[in-house]
Amino acid sequence: MPSNRDDIRDFLNRRKHIILVEVKAADGSTPREAGAWMLVAPDCIFGTIGGGQLEYMAIDHARRSLQRQSALEALTIPLGPEIGQCCGGRVALEFKPVDRDAAATLVEKVDREIAQRPHVYVFGAGHVGDALAMALSLVPLRIILVDTREAELSASQVPGVETCLTAVPEALVRQAPEGSAFVILTHDHALDFLIAAEALSRRDASYVGMIGSKTKRATFRNWLAREVGRPETLERLVCPVGGTAVKDKRPQVIAALAAAEIMTSALNYHERNDDVATANPTRRCHAGCRGSEPRRSRHFSQ
Repeated sequence: MPSNRDDIRDFLNRRKHIILVEVKAADGSTPREAGAWMLVAPDCIFGTIGGGQLEYMAIDHARRSLQRQSALEALTIPLGPEIGQCCGGRVALEFKPVDRDAAATLVEKVDREIAQRPHVYVFGAGHVGDALAMALSLVPLRIILVDTREAELSASQVPGVETCLTAVPEALVRQAPEGSAFVILTHDHALDFLIAAEALSRRDASYVGMIGSKTKRATFRNWLAREVGRPETLERLVCPVGGTAVKDKRPQVIAALAAAEIMTSALNYHERNDDVATANPTRRCHAGCRGSEPRRSRHFSQ
């Protein structure tokens, strides 16, 4: 499995002495909620409990304990002017050494969280699709970059993003988990229309977006009326992705704008439907791809 920001196995395997820092209680305004955690080693950290002075104090406390091999005392920290923060709340932190059992529990926890992430299918590995996959890879989503062209997928090198080479991309829409988001950016307008129509037929999609213009949207409405008989489904389509407030059409700009609206829709949907995210975290999203595999991979579908 490649090393990335989610690769807790690599972090644990490379270090012998690690402290688990966990937020046991969070009262008032705090950077993170109870249950948030991070790992502290002598040379680096994994995860975060919110940053700022609170996190600095936690890291310093953990490393002092590692150096002195002393008992790990819990801390209760008021987030006020005395520590240079103005949140106004109070955080109770617990510190524990990471042994073999604790490491196994943490790996399972991270794998489960990754498996439950909302799926985002990006159809089209061109300039915008590649830039969008890069932007979305930085947030807690599971990204699948889909294309019918092997060369474009081979050229895409976004860490943590899965790739799927398929001759029938619209078929992936039918197999996707509940609450998935679909972003349509292919090189072929006819293929865009097929994928978009399939995605709009799913009432449980968290987001359906297509790159385009007013003219393309109008053409798609006519196509829906003629071929599908349901032009009203167009109301659920975001087109163009990223909105029209910014006129800059460079791929990176479109990707940044679109990533914000996709992330908002996907995460809000899953917050409203927690049972969707937890009922079947390993449901197959398409051939050869399981929701529990937090890795970059290539899948082929006929």
